[in-house]
Amino acid sequence: MTGSTGPDEFDDVNEAVGAEWEDETTPYERIRDVISRVHTPVSTDAVADTARTSPKTARKHLNTLADEGFVTTDTGENGGTTYRRSPESLVVEQAADIREHVSTEELITRVSEMREHISDFQAEYGVESPEELLVERTNQTLSEAAATHDDLDPETLQEWQTTRRNLAFANAALSIATAERFVGDESRPNGSTLAQ
Repeated sequence: MTGSTGPDEFDDVNEAVGAEWEDETTPYERIRDVISRVHTPVSTDAVADTARTSPKTARKHLNTLADEGFVTTDTGENGGTTYRRSPESLVVEQAADIREHVSTEELITRVSEMREHISDFQAEYGVESPEELLVERTNQTLSEAAATHDDLDPETLQEWQTTRRNLAFANAALSIATAERFVGDESRPNGSTLAQ
C-alpha cells in the first residue's frame, strides 16, 4: 500500500500543529482554551501539559481564571487543587450565544413554546420533572413485579430534559437582555427612572 500515512507522520503533524498554536497564542490564551473544554476536575499538571506550558505558569493563570469566575477549584483525591470550567461561565456563554443569534421577540416566543411543551409533559405523566417520572416508574417496577405498565420511552425523557435545559438557557438570555436594557437606560444622561 503506497501513500499510506504511518503513525510517525501523524505525530509529526500533531507536533507541528501544537507548535504553531504555541507560537500564535500566549500561555494564558492556551490555558483558557484548554479549561474552556473541561467539565470535570483536572490537575494543574494536566492543563499545563495540554497547554504546552509549565505547571507554575498554568497555576498562575488558572488562579486568575478562578478569580474571574471562569473556573472553579476543588480539592482532588490527593489533596491537590483541581480546576474545571464554572457552570456560571457556561450559562453566560450559552446565553450570550443565544442573544447573538435570536431576537428578543423570537426568544420570548420560543420560551412560551417550551413552557407549553413542559406543561404537556407534566400533564401527561402527572409529575413535575423527568427525574420524578423516573423515580415513579422505578417504584412501580419494584412494587408491581408482575404487573404490566407502559415502558418509559428514553427519547421522551431526553426530550423533556433537553427542553427544560434549553428553557433555562433561554430564560438566562432573556434576563441578560433585560439587564442590558436597564444598563443602557442608566448610561443615558438623566435617564434614571429612580430620579424621575
